[in-house]
Amino acid sequence: MTATSATRLAALLGAAGLTHFALPKPYDLIVPKVLPGSPRTWTYLSGACELALAATVITPRTRRLGALGAAALFVGVFPANVKMALDWRDKPMPMKAAAYLRLPVQVPLVAWALKVAADA
Repeated sequence: MTATSATRLAALLGAAGLTHFALPKPYDLIVPKVLPGSPRTWTYLSGACELALAATVITPRTRRLGALGAAALFVGVFPANVKMALDWRDKPMPMKAAAYLRLPVQVPLVAWALKVAADA
């Protein structure tokens, strides 16, 4: 079960990382303005981090470190999710609901990553 959970976490991280490069504009829009530099730089950096974490989570020898890194990443991107929810307050209900639902989803993602780390 542990390997399956780790594989799924790695797949999620890998897919998310790839979308940062394939479709960067939506990510650029949620980069908090207080961060220095270009939003695209942050989009690519976070995508690269997700890809690197996917590789470390899928590898049994580095799984614990990768899963702890994933938990930290899930906490670290929370301000972008808050920004998205604030920016989308005036969007149609399905978009607004999606933005608001992203906020509590971070909690089970962090818990999942921590569980994978504990089981590694």
